[in-house]
Amino acid sequence: MIKLTGYIDVPADRLRAVTAALPDHIALTRAEPGCLSFEVTPDESLEGRFLVAETFVDQVSFDGHQTRTKTSPWAQVTDGIARSYHITEIDD
Repeated sequence: MIKLTGYIDVPADRLRAVTAALPDHIALTRAEPGCLSFEVTPDESLEGRFLVAETFVDQVSFDGHQTRTKTSPWAQVTDGIARSYHITEIDD
């Protein structure tokens, strides 16, 4: 399995657009083949930070997700926004 954890820091002037785009991004990702879990939640202690946790069944599924999102509306609305992610491979 592939697990990604981290966060995205959304500037105040883009928060409304990102928040509006988030439900579709979550729904599309959860519907992808190989997606086991996908959560994006506001950080209660830091305005504009969203915590990200996702798990995919394998590298191929994770790579498919990355490819899809590069040309998605989510990529457009979050273009240039700082992210900090850590990706690990988990053996069953």
